Amino acid sequence: MQPGAGKRVAFYAPMKPPHHPVPSGDREIARNLMELLTASGAAVQLVSDLRIYDKTGDAALQASLRNQAEAEAERLIRCMPDADLWVSYHNYYKAPDLIGPAVARARGIPYVQIESTRAMKRLTGRWAGFAIAAHAAADAAAVIFYFTEQDHFALNRDRCGAQAVAHLPPFLPLDQLPEASSLDGPMLTAGMMRQGDKLASYQIISEMLSHLPGDWRLDIVGDGPARSEVEALMAPYGHKVRFLGLLSREELAAAYGNASLFLWPGVNEAFGMVYLEAQAHGLPIAAQDRPGVRDVLLPAGYPAPDQGAEALAGFTAVLLANPELRVESGKDARDLISSRHLAPAAARQFWATVLPLMETRV
Repeated sequence: MQPGAGKRVAFYAPMKPPHHPVPSGDREIARNLMELLTASGAAVQLVSDLRIYDKTGDAALQASLRNQAEAEAERLIRCMPDADLWVSYHNYYKAPDLIGPAVARARGIPYVQIESTRAMKRLTGRWAGFAIAAHAAADAAAVIFYFTEQDHFALNRDRCGAQAVAHLPPFLPLDQLPEASSLDGPMLTAGMMRQGDKLASYQIISEMLSHLPGDWRLDIVGDGPARSEVEALMAPYGHKVRFLGLLSREELAAAYGNASLFLWPGVNEAFGMVYLEAQAHGLPIAAQDRPGVRDVLLPAGYPAPDQGAEALAGFTAVLLANPELRVESGKDARDLISSRHLAPAAARQFWATVLPLMETRV
């Protein structure tokens, strides 16, 4: 019997609803969570698509969003179909869950968060009001699931009362591994092209390529408002770098299957879904040793960020020069994904933690 069979789940993602038109890791994870719960036998409903997100710390915007959230909560308390559980994904100081705690309390159902962040330093400043609201929402959760050890530390330190803080390993919405890569094609990079951390990773790649020996090739998957900047960064390498643009899931799977390794430094990634996808295809990873990222990578001697792009080039060059090492690393990476990061294992972990709460529901 499926662990979530017959359970009715109200799902909400305040930062970005799963059907948002702009691709991102947040949107993908929200979709994957809904798919995970559905595949485990639950009836999952996206109960609101109200986006609560303040990028710049705008007091007027925050006040407006609070008013919208209050009205939305009142509507859901009256009209939401019966549910056994409320699940909110990604509550943090720029996107607090202003709806879930009130609705869950009024409906008498357990309230659960996945990937919540407690940022004490944001309790003052432009986002203070939203940060306080995010902390209050976190306090209301019976369980907070975390993906990485970096998040675990603060959540455990600041947990509220008897609240449970439980690990939910980052996962792929798959029951089994895809076909393994040939490991004899170009290197592959996949990342949205936008200002900030993504562009910083592309800048590291550009510098790293200048130190990379041999007759290498690189395919880049992705698009976005900073594409011209990324193209300028890669221009010195001419035909050795190929831009594939945005790809469908099927097309991206084919790109993984045709690659020799996956290259992405991982600047400020929460953990990076692309690392899971690449390793599921048996690709060795060239990355930097960063918090969050290291939680999902096969252990290896990834260079530290402060060692610079040249160290990443040296790490990558070793993989490119050793087909046997790529095969061995790829096999071990697939074993890692199979044992820890596929949907069935994540679903069992989720329901083993949540079902006791539902059984004791008043």
